Amino acid sequence: MFEDLLNALKNFGQNRVRTFLSLLGIIIGVGSVIIITTLGYSATQSVTSTFGDSGLDQLQISEGFMSRQGQSAYDLSFDEDFREDLWDNIDGLDTIYYVNNVSSTLRLTEGSEASVTVSGIEHNYLESAGAELMEGEWFSVSDDYMGAQKIILGYDTADSLFPNGDGLGQKIIVDTGEYTYGFTVAGILEDKDSGMVDTSEAAYFPRGFYIKKINANPEADSILVQVLDQNETSDTEDEITDWVESFSGEEDLVSVRSMASMLEKVDETLSTISLLLASVAGISLLVGGIGIMNIMIVTVTERRKEIGIRKALGATPSAIKSQFLVEAAAITIIGGTIGIIVGIIISVIATYIMNWSFNIQWSAVLFSFAFSALVGLFFGYNPAARAARLDPVDALASE
Repeated sequence: MFEDLLNALKNFGQNRVRTFLSLLGIIIGVGSVIIITTLGYSATQSVTSTFGDSGLDQLQISEGFMSRQGQSAYDLSFDEDFREDLWDNIDGLDTIYYVNNVSSTLRLTEGSEASVTVSGIEHNYLESAGAELMEGEWFSVSDDYMGAQKIILGYDTADSLFPNGDGLGQKIIVDTGEYTYGFTVAGILEDKDSGMVDTSEAAYFPRGFYIKKINANPEADSILVQVLDQNETSDTEDEITDWVESFSGEEDLVSVRSMASMLEKVDETLSTISLLLASVAGISLLVGGIGIMNIMIVTVTERRKEIGIRKALGATPSAIKSQFLVEAAAITIIGGTIGIIVGIIISVIATYIMNWSFNIQWSAVLFSFAFSALVGLFFGYNPAARAARLDPVDALASE
C-alpha cells in the first residue's frame, strides 16, 4: 500500500497539469461546502448573540388581525380581569406588565421637538425588558402609584431633543394632540437592543399618570409577559394563543409574539438555506469525481504497457486494482485537504468582513472530507477494475 502511494505521488509529479485539473473539482467542492456551512452557522450565531439572553423569556400580547380589523364578534379587552385570567389559566408566568401608548409630540420651550410614541408603563417594566440607563434613575413604585410627571427618554429621542447631552433634569412638554402636559426628564436609556421592546425612539412615563390624567379605566394597548423558564417561552406562546381561542371561539383574536420563536424561525430558515446551498456545492464534488474517473481511464490506457509488464512479472489483479484505487483516493484526499484549508481561510476572511464571529461546524468539515474520499474510491473503482482485467499479452501487444 505504501509503495502504491509513493508510485501515485510519482505519477502526479509527472502529470502536473492533469493532476491539478483533477484536484480542482474536489478543492472547489469541499471548499464550497465548508464556506457555505460556516457562513450559515456564523450568521445564525451572530443573530442569536446580537440579542443574547435579552428578551428570550418575554412574550408580547397585542390585538390580533380580527380585532384590529373590527371583524371579531367577541369583545376582548385587555383589562384587569384579563390579567387575572392570565395568572389563573397560564402556568409558568413570572410577571405581567400592561402598557398604554400615546402618539405625541415632545417639545422643549426653545422649540426643539420630536414625534414619538410615549408609553405609559408599570414599575420595573423597562428593567425587565432589558433596557439600561445611561444616566438618571428608574421610576419608583411611588412614581407609578402617584402618577409622577417624570419621563424617561430613549437614546435617539434624547439625542434629537438634546444633542448636547444635557437632557437629564430638563423640563419637557408632551403634546398628545388633545392634552398638553409638562414632565421632567428622569432618565435617558442606553443605545442598545432590549429584546421585545424597541426603546431607542421612544419615551416613557408612569402608567399611573396615564390612569390619573388620560384614562381612569384603561385597557392595555399591549402586554409584556415574562416567563419563569425561557426554555418554555415558545410553549407558553402557543398556550396563550390556544387559551384565547378556547374561550372566544375565534382565531387571530390576539397576536402573541416572542423573541424565542422569532429566533427559532431565523435559525430554521438559515439552516435550510445553508443545507440547500451545501447540497448544490456537494454536486461539484460528484462532478469532480466524474472528472477523476475520466482521467483515470485515460491513465489506464496510457499505462497499458506498465500494467502488462507488472502482470507478466506476477502482479495479481488485486494488486493492480489497489494501485489505481490508491491513486484515485490520493487525489481526492489531497484535494479534500486543500479544499478544507482554502474553505477555512475564505470563511475567516468573510466573517471578518461581515463582522461576524467565526463559528465553524467541524462535523461539516469531517463529512466533506470523508465524502470526497468516498467519491474518489467510487469513481476510481471502474478504471481500477478495468486495469485489473487487462490481459498482459494484449496489454504488451497494444504498444
